[in-house]
Amino acid sequence: MTAIARGRRTVAIVQRPPALLDLAATLERAVAAIEEAAGADLVVFPETWLTGYPAWIFGMAAWGDPEARRWYGRLARESPVVGGADDRGDDLAPIRDAAERFRTTVVLGLNERTASGGTLYNSLATLGPDGRLLNLHRKLVPTHAERILWGAGDGAGLRAVDTPAGRVGGLICWEHWMPLARQVLHADGEQIHVAAWPDIPEMHELASRTYAREGGCFVLSAGLFLTTDDLPPELRDAYRAGVGPDAPADGVLFDGGSAIAAPDGTWLREPVRGRAELIVAELDLSEVDDAHADLDVAGHYSRPDVLRLHVDATRRTGVERSGGLAPEG
Repeated sequence: MTAIARGRRTVAIVQRPPALLDLAATLERAVAAIEEAAGADLVVFPETWLTGYPAWIFGMAAWGDPEARRWYGRLARESPVVGGADDRGDDLAPIRDAAERFRTTVVLGLNERTASGGTLYNSLATLGPDGRLLNLHRKLVPTHAERILWGAGDGAGLRAVDTPAGRVGGLICWEHWMPLARQVLHADGEQIHVAAWPDIPEMHELASRTYAREGGCFVLSAGLFLTTDDLPPELRDAYRAGVGPDAPADGVLFDGGSAIAAPDGTWLREPVRGRAELIVAELDLSEVDDAHADLDVAGHYSRPDVLRLHVDATRRTGVERSGGLAPEG
């Protein structure tokens, strides 16, 4: 770990619709948002913003449903493959370039497609202001019908990383109710935590504020704003089936709710609902130190003599090779 970041930082949450199921168009929107946030030290996007949260899966959970298979195939074809730290030729190249051009750290929620096959992951990619991939976290447990669509992640990305914005970590949606996952990031010295959600009802607000108080860190709670006008016409009925029986035929499907919690658990920026907006705020990182005076769950409020946590940080691929073929010739 490098020296602890000090001072003030400017952060931005992008509460704007993606171009659902259109990778090229959504990359363009991401670059435009990063440009709009020029001057921010950190720019954050919601869960699976690239290329859209697949809410339709909740209404298409039947075995072999041909409609579900069709939408899965389209999502897979429009999902990015993420390369290594310096792989400037991967599908995130436009965002890498924008991060470098505007000297900002970017945390991006995405549907990640593996280069080796058709499995998708619900992932958070953290890109540094030089365009390098600093971390790739895959959601550990997809929730409910999400398990049909996304693979289960591993512990390789369950960590915080040093950035010019501060030490940044993140969790996705209901991972915020996984106590051990939270503790790993608390122990990794987060100063800024990204809580990536599709929607942010009151229960998700409580989870974000609780995380801030428990970890003594700032929490950027990023939610999706999406209306029926943002859907491809052929997806309207399928998408409504996924967001519940009360989903409107026209109007707002996901109302945002993005907010920023201070290290004491209060709102620094209260939830913004019902509109697309770039939410910008200034953080004073000294408040992280202040918050740990009476509660440090990874320090004086832990009992390592009684409670211990082991983390397997291996990136799981399912195939391990040893040896190999003899060189030709």
